[in-house]
Amino acid sequence: MDIIQQYFNKLTPTQLEQIGQLDALYRYWNEQINVISRKDIDNLDMHHVLHSMALAKIMPFKEGANILDLGTGGGFPGIPLAILFPETNFLLVDSIGKKIKVASEVAAALKLENVECRAVRAEELKLKFDFVVTRAVASADKLIGWTRKLIAKKHQHAIPNGIWAYKGLPGIKEELKALPKNIDSEVYPLSDYYKEEFFETKCLVYMQI
Repeated sequence: MDIIQQYFNKLTPTQLEQIGQLDALYRYWNEQINVISRKDIDNLDMHHVLHSMALAKIMPFKEGANILDLGTGGGFPGIPLAILFPETNFLLVDSIGKKIKVASEVAAALKLENVECRAVRAEELKLKFDFVVTRAVASADKLIGWTRKLIAKKHQHAIPNGIWAYKGLPGIKEELKALPKNIDSEVYPLSDYYKEEFFETKCLVYMQI
């Protein structure tokens, strides 16, 4: 919790309370349904919560914006981002129902009224979103193929609508070379925002659709 407050020092009492509940909630649900490795649960704050919140350093979502968290697993990055942006709407989806159960139960326990969780595949969705966020799900070209039709045409942010993918820095340039020529992309190393060694190999990739 201290490391989160170190980087996000203007959180409201409600946000602090919600973030403070995450450790106990995920420890409980991870015993029922394994969504975080047993070894990694002790690193929840840095490896999952703070990592998920990195996008807020770059992309402040507006009130009323619609965000899709594709392949959310147990709720990352969607739940930490939904805590940070309570006026933004988040749809968390995953094809594995038991993972969505964890995300849904955590969101309910935190009383996150801006979060909806569904066990569906991206191709089943008929909705439109300002941005798709996704963490360790698929290669960049696959993400574009799955979500291109889900991105709304009308922009309301300074950064045009598109995809934000949490990725590893090693190999990312080669991965982006496989994108269609008309897709603009940009890489944001997380070491620009966090000083811990864990983030030295992590980045966020933006792809404009």
